[in-house]
Amino acid sequence: MSVGTAPAQRPPARDAAVGSGPGSTRLGPRLLALAAVVVVIGALVMSLPGLEDVRSAFRDVRPGWLGATVALELASCLSYVVAFRPTFCRSLRWGLSSRIGFAEQGTNVLVPTGGAGGLALGAWALRRAGMSTERIARRSVAFFVLTSGVNFVTAILVGVALATGILPTDRGLVYTLGPAAAAAVVLGVVVVLGRVLPHQDEAGSGPSSGRLRRLASKGGGALGDGFRDAGRLILSRSPALLLGAIGYMAFDAAALWAAFQALGGSPDGATFMLAYVLGQLGGLIPVPGGLGGTDGGLIGALVLYGTPAAGATAAVLGYRLFQLAIPAIFGTLALVSLRKDPGVISGPCD
Repeated sequence: MSVGTAPAQRPPARDAAVGSGPGSTRLGPRLLALAAVVVVIGALVMSLPGLEDVRSAFRDVRPGWLGATVALELASCLSYVVAFRPTFCRSLRWGLSSRIGFAEQGTNVLVPTGGAGGLALGAWALRRAGMSTERIARRSVAFFVLTSGVNFVTAILVGVALATGILPTDRGLVYTLGPAAAAAVVLGVVVVLGRVLPHQDEAGSGPSSGRLRRLASKGGGALGDGFRDAGRLILSRSPALLLGAIGYMAFDAAALWAAFQALGGSPDGATFMLAYVLGQLGGLIPVPGGLGGTDGGLIGALVLYGTPAAGATAAVLGYRLFQLAIPAIFGTLALVSLRKDPGVISGPCD
């Protein structure tokens, strides 16, 4: 196991190997650009013909439920931070863990890399704090598996419950058992790869290996170690890790539900979670904040599973305003703090 270094061994903050952070000097303009895009979308919704029902929902908004949407979205962001620390290193101080966690989420909103930007930002910050590159690589994979895996497990559980009649629905097996089976296949592939891929310290070690082959082998080794670490972390039953990973998704889904209540919508309760996890796949499209991808995916999935289009559009747009704004604002502040004070890992990482 790699360990965090002592404070005296921390790499210099301006070391060329770690730089000043991926895209760190451009997040301010990106924040302004994202705000401008949100304003433009809002103006279009309020002016384009054919959207009268959507505009009516915003005029009749319920402030209490809107406040609940904000609180639940903030709880989702905090859950990400809670899961981050036990995944990477229990010796991380909560302050440093919080700054890195929020900076990752902010980067995912502002940088069009389909979620990879946040992982790169976290790797930069952890390297500056003294964590080994090998540990960062495999634990980044593990963290992605753990936070994304909750969505796939939810798809399996809800899909099976709908297909077997435990939850009522008028949708056929294609819409219920189909997503569950696809999610099970994805998780099965992860388990298999965790068994067959080499370890990082074994990959690309042959003397006859070319550079590209060694790099590919090292990448496969990082994936394999990350998948195996994810399994070990799950078996460790860390309350912070499990509650954080589940809360990251659950509070976000609850924020969307609260947005429906705020704007007078009524999603189909039995299929809501299945529509939610399927709609979130649109966020993998590499555009800032998943604009267009996540929104379109969620609206399309909700309508597919029986939610009226006007209610789904209003609720998703209201929810997305806070889903983008909260991590963007807190993430930018966290990144500024990290650049000024990168922090240090205070002890060994178990």
